[in-house]
Amino acid sequence: MALYLVQHGKALPKEIDPEQGLSDEGRAETEKIAAAARKRGVRIARIVQSGKKRAAQTAEIFAAALQPEGGAQKGDGLNPLDDVTAFAEKIDASENLMLVGHLPFMERLVALLVTGRIDQPVLRFQNSGIVCLDKDAGSDRWSIRWTLFPRIG
Repeated sequence: MALYLVQHGKALPKEIDPEQGLSDEGRAETEKIAAAARKRGVRIARIVQSGKKRAAQTAEIFAAALQPEGGAQKGDGLNPLDDVTAFAEKIDASENLMLVGHLPFMERLVALLVTGRIDQPVLRFQNSGIVCLDKDAGSDRWSIRWTLFPRIG
């Protein structure tokens, strides 16, 4: 099955919103990417997000567009500096799962799943972008199937 990794949408600065909810631009980009994913037939069983306001709002937008059967819920271990190795061990590859989180966690998680090392970067996330991974049959490694980002370049 597929694993969809999303970095939350662009957030407001702390001076404007101490909880750093989505900015208007972040909301618009997330809605655009969520609609593009729906149009392309992306199907997910559930969405798990970090619990931070910007991740929760991003997850809500994706849930509205993709209608996952399991909905969107808060999960532990998705904060910026959380242990990606411990989190990776808990990933259930039998369902299409979307994770909404933060940097550097998301980039480290992709590196670990693809290369086996968190210090071996394989791509740079964009806010609101999706990275789709597939687990290689008979292996502990994953491969990047595709990405969908708001901006090219």
